[in-house]
Amino acid sequence: MDGSEPQPAIGTGVGNAGTARDLRAEANAVLQVEKHDYTDLRPNGRAPVQGMAGFDPIYTDIVDYIIRCTHRIWDEKNVGLIYSHYAHNAVVYSAMGTSYSREEVVRATLQRIAEYPERRGLGTQVIWGGNDVDGFYTSHLVTSVGRFTAPGPYGMPTGKTFYSRAIADCMVFQNRIYREWLVRDNMGPLLNLGVDPDGLATKMAAEQAARGATAPQIGDSARLLGQEPPADRIDASIAGTDQEAELLQTLHEIWNWRMFGRVRETYAPQAMWHGPRMRDLYGPAAVTQQLLALLAMIPDASWTPQHVCSVERSNEGGSKIAVRWMLEGHHTGWGVLGAPTGKPLFVMGMSQMHLVGGRIVEDYTLWDELALRVQLKLPPG
Repeated sequence: MDGSEPQPAIGTGVGNAGTARDLRAEANAVLQVEKHDYTDLRPNGRAPVQGMAGFDPIYTDIVDYIIRCTHRIWDEKNVGLIYSHYAHNAVVYSAMGTSYSREEVVRATLQRIAEYPERRGLGTQVIWGGNDVDGFYTSHLVTSVGRFTAPGPYGMPTGKTFYSRAIADCMVFQNRIYREWLVRDNMGPLLNLGVDPDGLATKMAAEQAARGATAPQIGDSARLLGQEPPADRIDASIAGTDQEAELLQTLHEIWNWRMFGRVRETYAPQAMWHGPRMRDLYGPAAVTQQLLALLAMIPDASWTPQHVCSVERSNEGGSKIAVRWMLEGHHTGWGVLGAPTGKPLFVMGMSQMHLVGGRIVEDYTLWDELALRVQLKLPPG
């Protein structure tokens, strides 16, 4: 279920007793975050609508699991639930580094709750795939609001309000998350709180370097074979549906072929785009400018999708597709990171796109700009 494995198909599978299950019918009954209050998303007395073998009885489907357990751990502050909801050897990847054990998850959660005791993580949407036999994959978009009231990495508290977004992709089996990818918009709260991002990046890079961290190691461009142009077609073997494969091909043409005219063809005229620094923009022209600005800083960048999954949206129409991707290249262009340094850069990115009638009407695309600033300050490998 990671970038090298096909996603389990929705619609086939075997239950615990060996009987065939109609997983597509189950999928249609799963909760949707959109248009519902949190009290609807943690139902009481609701009969299970999806096979949840090995999960705690409180959870009736995979969306209930993700929304409810996140609230129980973070908002109700039951940090100890991590011991029953994460595997002992859980791996968590982020642009700031990787952790390799459940205890590191406990430690990071305790620290963040202590730093922002008034923070609320509001589940915005969950896109998922899989089943309880093969395992689930979830992509969970969270919008956070809170106040800076305790000392932490950003310095001494100011009492100011901050907003940020994050997407967490999780692989889940029998009630436990065993692998997670996390992209957080760290620049959003920095700007809200008036913290100098370069000063903080310098401090964080020094701390990471003291633990042995070095700048990313980037090899030859994955989008080019020697002196040939990018491939006409992307390898879409990770796609589970024709629509997912078509979207991956479109993104390949935009990112790797630099065919930005495809943005106007793919995004609806009224499309909303939500990106780093808590930007909320409208229309294909604004989307084009954001993608151009990122690639202008890393002009040799190669875009590679690592996972894709999708769900139909009866409440809103159309479907929503989550894509986890990476961008690798060198800082050889001007932009928000300042003058070109030539240093390697690795971007961990996630997108959640709402498609109606084949066009994107809303797009949440996140990458961590603070992490890029830290990478530029790390010593070479």
